[in-house]
Order: sequence, then C-alpha cells, then structure tokens
Amino acid sequence: MTLEVRRATPDDLSGVLGVFLGCWRESYQGILPEHSITEMTDERAEALWCRVLADPVGVVLVAVREGEIVGITRYALGDDGEGAVHSLYVSPRAHGGGIGRQLLTAAVDAMAAAGSTYARLWVFASNAPSIGFYEKQGWVADGTTRTQDEFGALEQRMRRELT
Repeated sequence: MTLEVRRATPDDLSGVLGVFLGCWRESYQGILPEHSITEMTDERAEALWCRVLADPVGVVLVAVREGEIVGITRYALGDDGEGAVHSLYVSPRAHGGGIGRQLLTAAVDAMAAAGSTYARLWVFASNAPSIGFYEKQGWVADGTTRTQDEFGALEQRMRRELT
C-alpha cells in the first residue's frame, strides 16, 4: 500500500472532515473536556475546514492511501520566519503506520526549504502519545503553555530546529 502526500484541494473536504472528526471524537476522549468534544459538531468542523482550505496563508497536506484520505497536516511560515505546524491528524483507524511521521516530515522539509530555521507547534499537555511521537521526531517542549477558551485544556509548545 503506497501513501501519497499531496497538497489538499477544496475537493478533499469530506475526507479531511472524516479524519479530523474521527480524531476529535475518538483520540481526544480523556484529553479534552467532554463539552469541547461534543461542541465540535459536523457543521462547526465543516465551517472550520472550509475556511482553512480556502486560506492562502499556510498549506494543508493530505495523506492518501488507496484513494482515502487518512491524514492531514497544516503548516505555515510565521511573520518572524519561524515555521509553525498548526494541525496534524491521522485517522484513528490508521495510527501506527508512519502516516503522521510522513506528513510531519513533509511539512518540516517544506518549511526548511522556505528558509525557516525553527518550527513550533502546540499539543495538548495531557496527550502523552502525541507528545511522545513529537519527541521521537526531534521536537522539544520549550516551557511555554497556554489554555485556549474554546478547548479548555492546557497546551504546551514544542519547537524543533530545522537545519
């Protein structure tokens, strides 16, 4: 089974929503407050990803296996020249197959090629599997935390050198 990583198009919306909502509703159980999970309705998720896919700032990549979108990532270059990974989701049915690593590598390589020397991302502080995944990919917590009202869960920032 080959995996294709490519730039997303608006036609990918339904596949992107399937991955995103699968992660939100399955992978975030016990990580986010229940109300944050239930408030992410199909309609809210669709409005969010329609905006993201139409936004010229940043890039959304999809991982496609056998015609099905199984992962997504979104990244951008910041005003400060530092890259940022804004999202990384892999279908709960496809965890452990290297999809997240391939998506993250594609984003990191593109940011480095564009001149970024560092990249950052935010991860929920109670999401130990994701934190472990990022650490294996060379990301390090930098001690900065936040809690966004819409999610209600502590997040930690991680950074990685891109040289």
